[in-house]
Amino acid sequence: RHVSYDAVSASGILEANETNFGVARIPGYRFDRAEAIVGINADFLGTWLQPTHYTKQYADGRRVSKEKRSMSRHLQFETVLTLTGSNADYRYPVRPSQEGALLLNLYNKIAAKAGAAQYNAPALELAGNAIQMAADTLWNARGKALVVAGSNSAEAQLVVNAINLLLDSYGNTIDWSAHTDLRQGRDGDIANLTTQLNAGRVGAVIVYDANPAYSYPGFGEALAKAKLSVSFATRADETSALCGYTLPDSHYLESWNDAQIEHGVYSIVQPTIQTLFDTRQAQQTLLNWSGDTTPYYDYVRAQWKEAFGFNKKKAEGSFETFWQKALVDGYAIAERSVGARLDRKEVDLGAAANALQKAPAVEGTEVLFYQKIGIGDGTLAQLPWLQELPDPMTKATWDNYVTVSTHNAKAQGLKTGSIVTVKANGATVELPVIVLPGQARDTVGIALGYGRTLGHTEASTMVVGKNVYPMVATANGLRSYATTATLTATGATEELAITQTHQTIMGRGDDILRETTLAEYKADPYAGNEHKHEMLRTKEGDFINLWGRHEKNGHYWSMAIDLNACTGCGACVISCQAENNVAVVGKDEVRRGREMHWIRIDRYFSSSADNIEAGAEQPEVVFQPMLCQHCDNAPCESVCPVLATTHSSEGLNQMTYNRCIGTRYCANNCPYKVRRFNWWDYANQDQLFPNGAKFPYNPVDELGRMVLNPDVTVRARGVMEKCTFCVQRLQAAKLEAKKEGRMIKDAEVQPACANSCPSGAIVFGDLNDPDSAISKYYNTERSFHVIEQVKTLPHVSYMTKVRNKDKADHLFDKEPSAIPWEQKRKEAAATPAPAHS
Repeated sequence: RHVSYDAVSASGILEANETNFGVARIPGYRFDRAEAIVGINADFLGTWLQPTHYTKQYADGRRVSKEKRSMSRHLQFETVLTLTGSNADYRYPVRPSQEGALLLNLYNKIAAKAGAAQYNAPALELAGNAIQMAADTLWNARGKALVVAGSNSAEAQLVVNAINLLLDSYGNTIDWSAHTDLRQGRDGDIANLTTQLNAGRVGAVIVYDANPAYSYPGFGEALAKAKLSVSFATRADETSALCGYTLPDSHYLESWNDAQIEHGVYSIVQPTIQTLFDTRQAQQTLLNWSGDTTPYYDYVRAQWKEAFGFNKKKAEGSFETFWQKALVDGYAIAERSVGARLDRKEVDLGAAANALQKAPAVEGTEVLFYQKIGIGDGTLAQLPWLQELPDPMTKATWDNYVTVSTHNAKAQGLKTGSIVTVKANGATVELPVIVLPGQARDTVGIALGYGRTLGHTEASTMVVGKNVYPMVATANGLRSYATTATLTATGATEELAITQTHQTIMGRGDDILRETTLAEYKADPYAGNEHKHEMLRTKEGDFINLWGRHEKNGHYWSMAIDLNACTGCGACVISCQAENNVAVVGKDEVRRGREMHWIRIDRYFSSSADNIEAGAEQPEVVFQPMLCQHCDNAPCESVCPVLATTHSSEGLNQMTYNRCIGTRYCANNCPYKVRRFNWWDYANQDQLFPNGAKFPYNPVDELGRMVLNPDVTVRARGVMEKCTFCVQRLQAAKLEAKKEGRMIKDAEVQPACANSCPSGAIVFGDLNDPDSAISKYYNTERSFHVIEQVKTLPHVSYMTKVRNKDKADHLFDKEPSAIPWEQKRKEAAATPAPAHS
């Protein structure tokens, strides 16, 4: 028997779809086609199902311009403030125990409009008449509406399906022809296997690419009762440590393989390096055991030849041509065998409604177990890059913790850093607290994926955070990621490694961020960006300039960042770190404010500081990627005593590392605070990590050095470093174009941050090319520079954040201009420019 296992299950969706449509699959959700989106504890931009895929679609529906004055409206109901909730136009805190009532009330309001049957629902009132607003928004966009929920209850998912059926979402915003093959694990299967093991009825267990001993309580003890246990693992983990045999599997970048994540789209996994150790690919071992010694590469080719019809001459051309193209593209698309819609079965929705109504009353504190965007379910917890990636909402690194609402923190005398004891389902942990605006009252959130034993030798073992999987209970045969718990303050405190301790822009308004609503933007393309009028009429020489003009006769590298498309996911932070050999500094150094990331994501609550401190449960959030702005009038350049930082003819603010003597004058003079001082020789430190542990991948040894990009200098202790727009990529592209006797094409070269951004929020290119994408983005009606009034003349522009919400509901602490924009522009044009500023 083959048992698929997911540490964080989607069994509820699979069971509901099997009941509704006869297939235990997850359909393709098309957020790009949705004009109205309602999410209920589903962090689809962060960790739910296919967040990278959904982020691209979501961003496509959120971009606005003079040509496109429309965008989707997104309402989110959730317990913990997530990446998805922070991007919503309207966000409403709900307790996990309220999800059933919320879904039934939402269904009834839509059913009333559609003339469909309604069911008894517990009374539930949320702020701002939220459920009625959601129903109206969805109904007005039927055919282009989408409802998703993260609950692992089959009954809850049946109601979600019923809502989407009333809204005519299937075949439009829900596409069965593009269903995903991810999350095939069924909770019943792993429970049955555990029972069979405990009963001694299992002869052999082979574990591949799974670690249930860590994430499924009771599995480790049951595994010991198998007569034979074998683990295919790329590294030692909690499950392989309990198996009788471990057969080291090759890393996927050392292997040939294939995959099908979305129905009909076949991906090829290609090796990029020879095997480093004495390992063998698990698939090759299984093939050998079956009596077939065919090399797995040949086996994959043969399977593709059969699947795409070349054996039966159904496909045109030669297989070799097709195969080579597939290798270059990385995938191939087959004919889809499933339609966009599926026939619906008759379902007793009343039974599901009754089950949701009978949800037991909750007393005390509710806990929601969630995944953080960096660590996820814990599979990749051994990567220090991910451990040090700041969580988008709390900005914390190297820990999991208990998120508590401002209201409950005040009532219980807690503050960020307070240690509490949490007891739930017979398990107990002690964790620090983080007070988080937006957390639903009387609830807490704790991240899964921590408490892993990372490495199994005395020299390399380290444990980060606490494992709370033992607290995950089972309800109606499905794992439930919400429960009740008791919280007790211990009186102790701990300093967390948090990279951002201020919550708002502290009244600086237009200097840092600019926001508006869609209605205001439709009336005035400069809405929220009124200072743009002044900038448009400011000409060269209108202000005193201590710098000579930088001539850019070749390239003029610049960047534009659309705040409407940026979700704050942090992909740019990790890709920059990987590309540019940015050091991991460890928990203690982050506590001292010495993190080294060259690009950071600033998270601001738009509502005033008073609202946040008073316990605002619906804070508006905006994310702003902040990196070196490569200013024409760069304040850092004028104060460096050794000319270590200079301006290039292509607009780059350059760093010459072997000149830098570490005065840090440039960092003091940088108004954007994006320059990093290398305090330690991180490559030679043995005790950067928690508990004084040595990390398995130390940059000192031969293996650790392989993580370094050979095209980028490894900086020494005592020098400044910062974003270079990935100058090594720019130089390589220029050399390649020069060899071929041509100019660089637009988008031919991209810095790592733009390259990896799933939403396409970062646009990079040459401003001297009038046809480039950056020329169209850099100076639009929404474009602005951060603290542009000080005339640093940055090469990075931002685009005003537009929210699709009613003006009266917008929380941004800023008085809108009462003067019509046409009049203001005429007045500005008639007024002489100031002699200086």
